[in-house]
Amino acid sequence: MPFVAADDVQLYYEVHGPDPGTAPAVVFAHGAGGNHLSWWQQVPHFSSHSTCIIFDHRGFGQSVEPDGGPGGGAFVEDLHALLDHLHLDRVSLVAQSMGGWTCLGFALRYPQRVRKLVMCDTHGGIASEEIAQVWGAALQAASALPAGVHPAAGTRMAQEQPALHFLYTQLNALNPARSLNALGTLLRGAGAPTATDVRALDIPVLFIVGAEDIVIPPRVLEIAAACFRDARLESVPAAGHSVYFERPQVFNAIVERFLFGSE
Repeated sequence: MPFVAADDVQLYYEVHGPDPGTAPAVVFAHGAGGNHLSWWQQVPHFSSHSTCIIFDHRGFGQSVEPDGGPGGGAFVEDLHALLDHLHLDRVSLVAQSMGGWTCLGFALRYPQRVRKLVMCDTHGGIASEEIAQVWGAALQAASALPAGVHPAAGTRMAQEQPALHFLYTQLNALNPARSLNALGTLLRGAGAPTATDVRALDIPVLFIVGAEDIVIPPRVLEIAAACFRDARLESVPAAGHSVYFERPQVFNAIVERFLFGSE
């Protein structure tokens, strides 16, 4: 199984599709409820014409982090180490939820290495009083979900696609258990760029949000997208926080147009 040494962690990754360097490369960065397996509905689609890289963030899946490690504070440099290992100079990044902290942070630190950036159900930690206010209220509401419903999957997925919801919870269970406080600490360590920081980013950015997302709701992404010089937002109906998982055909088509169409 392929691992790359990233400081104190052996970072697990997989490469699918054409050999790296012979086709456009797309890196998929999972959220806190997932790991590299979360992209099972994206890799078969995009690997027909692109080099697809999936990986486990440190502390998730098979990327075991030692006790006392930097956690989210090392996410950006972990991705940097992975791309250097694969000799990939420039890639497109597709981030979901927590992965947005990694990919936005990477784009800000290494803009010359990013072709396009997709931010799905994530604001990437942008420091904004308005975002903090709206997001804080949303997280309180999310705590009132029915028992057994994973917030990142949502009530609609649990009711309409119970097998898919079950699969989501099983993938999530492959990660170490974390409290909400621990997850908050992880995300705070991953960075909090300002609106001024992201305004300087000169690459195309696409935000995708589930219209029924209760974890990071559409209004948060509207505020975040407005911070960028070149960003737009697409909303997916009848979808919660995990659009890529719940509505994969719609998600794949939107991302395909953005990354490889005339947009």
